[in-house]
Amino acid sequence: MIVAAEVLVLAALVRQASRMRRLYAEGGRPAVRAAAPVRTLRLVEHEVRALHSLALWLARRRHGVGPGAYAAPYTGPQTALLFGLLFAAVVETVVLALLIPWPAVHAVVLFLDVYTVIQILGLHAACVTRPHVVGADGSLRIRYGVFYDVRVPAASVRSVRVERRYSDTGEDGVLGLRVGGQTTVVLELTGPVAYLRPLGKRAETRTVRLHADDPRAFVDAVTRASDGSPAQPA
Repeated sequence: MIVAAEVLVLAALVRQASRMRRLYAEGGRPAVRAAAPVRTLRLVEHEVRALHSLALWLARRRHGVGPGAYAAPYTGPQTALLFGLLFAAVVETVVLALLIPWPAVHAVVLFLDVYTVIQILGLHAACVTRPHVVGADGSLRIRYGVFYDVRVPAASVRSVRVERRYSDTGEDGVLGLRVGGQTTVVLELTGPVAYLRPLGKRAETRTVRLHADDPRAFVDAVTRASDGSPAQPA
């Protein structure tokens, strides 16, 4: 069941929250920051940003898209899958609510199921409200929801082209952000660009393979910005 994975994640978060509370009581914020595992902090950050993205989605706003910037959506290939998972989670919630007779167990399972629904909506909202961005100055933000946010200075862009791929070769120095099992754009860099992996590990990339729903428009926006023209056409 979907809820099984959420039980494991929630249990880990509750355990760490209890530990952090004890550390805060003993040594305040410095003790918490010094002892908190990076992975736990990253998981908490993802949860908070997902909820923030859900609020942005409901308000029909986007994150990090400044004036004159071009926003490139990338959610097309996965939208049907996410809403399919959402439907399954809702059905599971209703079915278990009808089948479980014990009040305490019913309350726990209902909480976990509702939490699952919120997380699926949060993932979709994060991907919708946090698109790839080509800044007016030619800088790039390559993103995937709340999990990846790779900032590429304009001077680091060597070339960009449309190239559809359905497999990940796993080459060193290549960051592949597939959506629905595919990438549609290849971004070659002049040198290594640092970024954070979802659980906080630092890495570098010289090539980024990403998906954009309209890859040609994304490539054109990067090309215009590199030539000093507005990234977003009038």
